[in-house]
Amino acid sequence: MLDINNAIATLVQSSNTYFLLMGAIMVFAMHAGFAFLEVGTVRHKNQVNALVKIITDFAVSCLAYFFIGYWIAYDVTFLSPASELSTNNGYDLVKFFFLVTFAAAIPAIISGGIAERAKFYPFLIASALIVALVYPFFEGIVWNGNYGLQTWLEQTTGASFHDFAGSVVVHAMGGWLALVAVFFLGLRHGRVKDQKLVAFAPSNIPFLALGTWVLCIGWFGFNVMSAQTLDGISGLVAVNSLMAMVGGIIAALFFGKNDPGFIHNGPLAGLVAVCAGSDIMHPIGALVVGIVAGWLFVKLFTIMQQTQKIDDVLGVWPLHGVCGAWGGLAAGIFGLEALGGLGGVSFMAQLLGTLAGILVALLGGAIIYGIVNMLSGLRLSQEDEFHGADLSIHKIGSTNHD
Repeated sequence: MLDINNAIATLVQSSNTYFLLMGAIMVFAMHAGFAFLEVGTVRHKNQVNALVKIITDFAVSCLAYFFIGYWIAYDVTFLSPASELSTNNGYDLVKFFFLVTFAAAIPAIISGGIAERAKFYPFLIASALIVALVYPFFEGIVWNGNYGLQTWLEQTTGASFHDFAGSVVVHAMGGWLALVAVFFLGLRHGRVKDQKLVAFAPSNIPFLALGTWVLCIGWFGFNVMSAQTLDGISGLVAVNSLMAMVGGIIAALFFGKNDPGFIHNGPLAGLVAVCAGSDIMHPIGALVVGIVAGWLFVKLFTIMQQTQKIDDVLGVWPLHGVCGAWGGLAAGIFGLEALGGLGGVSFMAQLLGTLAGILVALLGGAIIYGIVNMLSGLRLSQEDEFHGADLSIHKIGSTNHD
């Protein structure tokens, strides 16, 4: 009987490890989506830079999170012998792999906002610092109970801050950090002509659409596999993700007036917003959350295109920052039993937790980007920007002919 129990325990542990490994691979694949979404949106002279930024950001993020960030968030290091790290089928290592794909999403989000006029290495250094220090600080507060905020919220409001898959922890964090970076960079040259703002059209709609499809597919690993074990998997998370995605598409189609850029960002807005409460909402509630998120993105991005104060190339602040914050609040609304949800949430806890995430992002971003800007500058020269980041930084364009 003991042998049978041991065999069952081993099977369960190995199954959980495999389950989470598949989730990590799906979220890792989302970074290709980030890359092609940016490639399709920026002008041709900046496409190579978009691809290089995403893959190098992932590399430095992995190192920063492995040696510092994961330690700050979960008080776990990987300095033990391999014989200890590989216990339980290496589940703890795979958990790191899964969570580093979340952490690396922060620089990938920021990349879209700063596109076309950002220096390469200063922002690479800033990405490493953010993933090592800023992101894990808030991640540990929410997902590991660090510093007592969750305990205080539960005692004060009756519930802790609920963010199942990172509407605030990942997406709002990335979006509000991007807003700070965009503020430091200012407008791209050529955006203002004859005292009027000029919008640069996407360079490649098929690449933009490809990026969206890759992100949408990978997102089901992002959300569903946030359960981290097989016994925690929930079809409710999958269907809520689906309904929010569809709601975002419909809203972007209607309010965006058939614009393909809006339509392909609509599903992403819905998926960003549903992350926090995907495990507790009713599917109809998730649909409403996605519709509101799609409308928010279209409305705010349109307003941004008419102001000279913010030049957010991919609209990552409205898409991730605002829709992520909406998702944090929405979990405290549509997660309530009165609206068909599973309950166990408090709107006040959601409000305070969301505001805390925004505050950490703004302060952390101001400190890191401020220091890097002071030491090396963040923006390309006007000449380099004119020639494009591809030739100025990487010495090659996206299409080269003999």
